[in-house]
Amino acid sequence: MTKERNVLGDELQTCCRFPMTGFFRDGYCRTCAEDIGRHTVCVKVTEEFLEFSREAGNDLSTPQPEMDFPGLIPGDQWCLCALRWQEAFEAGAAPQVILSATHESALEVLNLEDLREYALDDGQHNWSSEA
Repeated sequence: MTKERNVLGDELQTCCRFPMTGFFRDGYCRTCAEDIGRHTVCVKVTEEFLEFSREAGNDLSTPQPEMDFPGLIPGDQWCLCALRWQEAFEAGAAPQVILSATHESALEVLNLEDLREYALDDGQHNWSSEA
């Protein structure tokens, strides 16, 4: 089985396991055909971004126990939909990105230079927040 790659062409790193993130809830920003939102961008959320997302109709702050979702707080890392990151970028509210944990398929809709502008890492370090 081939290892999945990040936007820099290296092996995809863990985004976050607390809270558990990713379409598969395995800590990785991996995707598949069923992942309509393409949860491929590993971000470190900010209050500004959470407010932007809430106003855009996706409240990521409020816990949803029935979905096993604790709600996000500033500083949490999360696998974000690529198009939501682009919307936030265009609105000036984009959260920072962890390149090493952002899936290469994000580049189908995002510009690598835009991601680099918001990068917390150079792709060489694993910045995952583990409990």
